[in-house]
Amino acid sequence: MDRLIYTAMTGAKHTLEQQATTSQNLANASTTGFRAQIDSFRAVPIVGDGLPTRSFVVDATVGSNFTPGPMQQTGNSLDVAIQGNGWLTLQTDDGSEAYTRNGALQVSVNGVLQTQSGVAVAGEAGPITIPPNMSLTIGADGTISAIDKTTTPTSVTTLGKLKLVNPATQNLVRGDDGLFRTKNGAPVEADANVVVASGTLEGSNVNLVDSMVNMISLSRQFDLHMTMLKTAETMDNSAAQVMTLA
Repeated sequence: MDRLIYTAMTGAKHTLEQQATTSQNLANASTTGFRAQIDSFRAVPIVGDGLPTRSFVVDATVGSNFTPGPMQQTGNSLDVAIQGNGWLTLQTDDGSEAYTRNGALQVSVNGVLQTQSGVAVAGEAGPITIPPNMSLTIGADGTISAIDKTTTPTSVTTLGKLKLVNPATQNLVRGDDGLFRTKNGAPVEADANVVVASGTLEGSNVNLVDSMVNMISLSRQFDLHMTMLKTAETMDNSAAQVMTLA
C-alpha cells in the first residue's frame, strides 16, 4: 500500500514542478535569446531497513535546449545576434563573467555598453565605453567602430571588441538571473571563430506547440496521480473494514 502512496505522492509533487518549468518556457517564448529548460522524471530508490522496494519519483533538470532560435532583422546598430555557436560575454556586478545570447544592447547614461537589463557587456580589453554623439557599427568579429556625428566624418575610431566565447554547452549552468556561467565559475577565453550579425536579434528557441502539448500531458499525469492516491485511500478503508470484521 505504501509503495503506491510513495509513487503517487512524489509523482504528483514533481509533476507540478515540471509544470512550473514548462510555464516558464512558455512565458519566455518571446524573450530574445532565451534557451528553453529541459526536465525529465527519474526514479530514486529509498535506502533503509525494510525499504528496498520503495522509490521516489524525482524531477531532474537535464539542462537547456541550446538549439539556435530564429533570426529577426531590426536595423538597430546596437542589436547583434550570434550566428551559429557562441555567446556574448557580460561582466556582472561582482566582477565575474556571465554569458548570454540576448544581443539587444544599449548605452547607459555613463556611456557604458550594456544589456537592456543593465549588465555591462565585456570587451576583450574590459568594459566598452561609448563616447557621446557617435554613430556605431559592429563588425562580424565583434569590433565596434564609431564615427563622430557632430563633425564631418574623416576617420573611423575603433572603440573595442566584444568578447565572444564558445564554451562547451555541458560546462554551462543557468543562473537565477537567466544568464549562463561555467560550472566552476572560471572565465572563458575569447574565440575568434564566433561570428555576429549586426542589426539582428535571435528569438527564443521555445517551441510553443510542444510546450502546450507538454503542459496538457503533465496535467493529465497529475490527475492520474491523484486518482492513484484516492485508490490507495479506498483500499485502506476496505482493509480496515475487513480487519474490524475479523
